[in-house]
Amino acid sequence: MKHRRLGTELEVSALGLGCMGMSEFYGPRDDDESFKVLDRAVELGINFFDTADMYGPHHNEELIGRFLSTRRPTVRIATKFGIVRAPGEYRRNIDNRADYARQACEGSLRRLGIEQIDLYYVHRVDASTPIEETMEGLAALKREGKIAHIGLCEVNANTLRRAHAVHPITAVQTEYSLWSRDVEKEVLPVCRELGIGFVPYSPLGRGFLTGRFQDAKVFAEGDFRAGLPRFADENITTNRQIVDVIAELGQRKGCSPAQIALAWLLAQGDDIVPIPGTKQRRYLEENAASIELELTAEELSSLDLAVSRLPVIGERYTPEGMKGVDA
Repeated sequence: MKHRRLGTELEVSALGLGCMGMSEFYGPRDDDESFKVLDRAVELGINFFDTADMYGPHHNEELIGRFLSTRRPTVRIATKFGIVRAPGEYRRNIDNRADYARQACEGSLRRLGIEQIDLYYVHRVDASTPIEETMEGLAALKREGKIAHIGLCEVNANTLRRAHAVHPITAVQTEYSLWSRDVEKEVLPVCRELGIGFVPYSPLGRGFLTGRFQDAKVFAEGDFRAGLPRFADENITTNRQIVDVIAELGQRKGCSPAQIALAWLLAQGDDIVPIPGTKQRRYLEENAASIELELTAEELSSLDLAVSRLPVIGERYTPEGMKGVDA
């Protein structure tokens, strides 16, 4: 497994593991199988696990905490605070107050069973709380050794600059893939100007870019993708054109569409560390193999051009899910 650096100090595997789906949003969970996926990830050299207190809520951190306590692997843990949900509800509030950040951080440390969080993100930004106040609170947690690095999720360029002026930001995590490229306009350039790493979540378009989810009727009960605008019956046929382009290149290269999508993302810069999520070992292994896949300059250019000509229909989330996005 190759490694990359986020910011100036945080070195992690070039591909991380998004753990959210092991707890909810993508159908039934199976803790025993999730443990096997986590074990296999460590075997493959993936040492960057991504979670959040709201996944479950709390179940995902507890799951990883049990894994860490029984296996004691050398891994970097990224978790997040700021989205507040009641169990069983998708509806959320956003809380970035410094005292809540401290409360949330201490809860995450307890559930994870660790003394320091390697990368602590503001999960979504609350416009009613000045980002400077949030950053001061996080800087205090860092001085106390509770967190090692600070990150932000789904921020706009202006908020990123303001936050970085208070304390250096190590990484920004935002959705980024061949069908979600808004960050290329302002956020990614600012990250590079300031020396901030970039962590794309949903790098496979929540599975859509793999070609496995081409019909809204295929989702299991409890899978929130069935309600997302881009997966709606009236949009999915149009959006499938991007998958066809990726799959065609995959056929020529002798690899899967998922591997093409990840290889494209990895080729966008050494400061990018995608965190594809999965709860199945075979998909984990397929994703990890993308590290060795090299796309030529011509292939990258042709893929960029083909995809840029195709429309993407629908918002990334429902209005509830868009709370705090680009804030």
